[in-house]
Amino acid sequence: MSELRSFTPREIVSELDRYVVGQREAKRAVAIALRNRWRRQQVPPELRDEIAPKNIIMIGPTGVGKTEIARRLAKLAQAPFLKVEASKFTEVGYVGRDVESIVRDLTELAIQMVTEEEKRKVRARAEERAEERLLDALVPASGSTTPPGGSLSETREKLRRMLRQGLLDDREVEVELAEAPATPSLSIFTPQGVEELGLQFKDLLGNLFPNRTRRRKLRVPAAREAFVAEEAARLVDPDKVREAAIQRVEQTGIVFLDEIDKIAASGGGKHGPDVSREGVQRDLLPIVEGSTVQTKHGAVRTDHVLFIAAGAFHVAKPSDLLPELQGRFPIRVELASLTTDDFVRILTEPANALVRQYVALLATEGVELDFRDDGVRAIAEIAASVNARTEDIGARRLHTVLERLLDEVSFDAPDLGGKRIVIDGDFVRERLGELARDEDLSRYIL
Repeated sequence: MSELRSFTPREIVSELDRYVVGQREAKRAVAIALRNRWRRQQVPPELRDEIAPKNIIMIGPTGVGKTEIARRLAKLAQAPFLKVEASKFTEVGYVGRDVESIVRDLTELAIQMVTEEEKRKVRARAEERAEERLLDALVPASGSTTPPGGSLSETREKLRRMLRQGLLDDREVEVELAEAPATPSLSIFTPQGVEELGLQFKDLLGNLFPNRTRRRKLRVPAAREAFVAEEAARLVDPDKVREAAIQRVEQTGIVFLDEIDKIAASGGGKHGPDVSREGVQRDLLPIVEGSTVQTKHGAVRTDHVLFIAAGAFHVAKPSDLLPELQGRFPIRVELASLTTDDFVRILTEPANALVRQYVALLATEGVELDFRDDGVRAIAEIAASVNARTEDIGARRLHTVLERLLDEVSFDAPDLGGKRIVIDGDFVRERLGELARDEDLSRYIL
C-alpha cells in the first residue's frame, strides 16, 4: 500500500478530473475511500483489522461516469478491479453464476497482474538467457561461415555483436518453443460453481500430459521475444505470485457491482421474481460483510475488499435493498444528469476526449478534421436534446451522434487523402438538424 502514500484525496480528484467531467461529490467519496485504505495501513495492527472499508452506492442514470470513476480509481491505486453486473447472478441452487465467482475472478486478475509485474522485474535476466538461446540457434546455422582457424566462441561473440546491432533482424531462425498442453474440455454443473470445478479438473488433467515443444521458423526479433517470454515465466516464482496476489485482493481489491437496483425488490414485493432477487442479495451479503472464499489459489478473505455499487434506481430505491445489505454501503452519492455544457467539456477536455479520438483516427487516412467551437457546441446541444426527449443515456449519446455525423467522411476517408474538413455549426446542423428534430427518427437513429 506504500504507493498510495503520495495520493491525497485532492490529488485523487484531480487525477479523476482528467478523464471524468463533473460529478464532484462522487469523486470526493471514492477519493476518501481510497485514502482511508492507506490510513488503515498506518494504524496499530490490533485496530487495523477492525476498520471496515467504507463501501459506496452511486445513484444516477446510465452514461454519467459511474463505471469510469471506479475504473480510473482502480488504475490509480494499482489495485485488482472487477466490474460485474449484479443482475447476472442467481441464488445458490439455480443454474447460473454464483456470487463467489466474483472473488475467484478478482483473484485470477490479481494473479495476472502480479505475474506481469514480476516478469518486468526479471526481464533483464530473461533477456540475457534469451540471447544465449538465440545464439545457440544461430551458431549451428552459421557454422559453415566460421573463418579458418576461428573458434566457435569467436563466432558466437561476433554474432552477439551483430545481434545487438540489429544486423540479423531479417534472418529467419528455427527455434524450439514450449507448447501449451492440450486438455479435454469439461463442463460440470454444480451449485458450488461451474468455473472453479472446471479449472481444478483442467489443472489435474494438465499434469497427466507431458510438456511438449514445437519447432517453428521465426524472424530473429520474434524469436527473441518468444524466448524472453519463456525465460521470464521460468524465473517467476508461482508461490510468491500466489501469496502476493491473494494479499493484494484482500487489502486493495475493488469490486464494481453495476445494476444493483435490478436485484432490489421493487415496491417491497415478496413474490415472483422479487424472491429470486432477494436470494441474490442474501448470497451477496456474506461476501460484502466479509467471509472466506476458497479459490484454486487458496483461501481469500473479503473483509477489506472495497465494494462500489451503482444503479439508476428508476423503479426501485436504495431502501428496497435488504436492510443488512444497505448497512454495508454507508456512503451514498447521487450523480447528476449531464447538461449541454458538460457534453462540450466531455468532447474536448479529457485526456481521451472523443474529438481527439476522431481526429487521430481519420489522420491515419490523411484526412484533417477541424472541430470548431460552434460545431462542438452544436453536437452537444443535439445530444442533450435527444437525451431529454427520448431515453437519457448520458455521454454515450455523444458516440451515436458523432458516428452519425461523420458516417460519410469515415466511409470516403481513403479517397479524401490530404483533405481538410471543417466541422462547424452549419456542418452539424446540415447533417443532423432534421434528424434531431424528428422525435420518431431520433428514437431509432440517434
